Amino acid sequence: MIKNREKVLIGFKKAQSLISKIVEMVDGGEYCIDIMQQNLAVIGLLRSAHEMLMENHLNSCFKNAMASKNEKKKQEMTDEILKVTKLFNK
Repeated sequence: MIKNREKVLIGFKKAQSLISKIVEMVDGGEYCIDIMQQNLAVIGLLRSAHEMLMENHLNSCFKNAMASKNEKKKQEMTDEILKVTKLFNK
């Protein structure tokens, strides 16, 4: 269960709403800087949601796997974190 479920959902819903606004702005031929500012707001919301999800995962699933004696599960969890971190940093 996601600890900050409501905050994550609110962030995704705000991002979704802003993306709709951005599409309308592009369709309407609005000023590029205004569109970019809205785009940056979406990126910020998504980053924040990602960070909350990562924190929850590390404090629950990852922590439980590391406390277990199952070395395969530990390695899988570590690999997952590395994969997601690399994707996030691209």
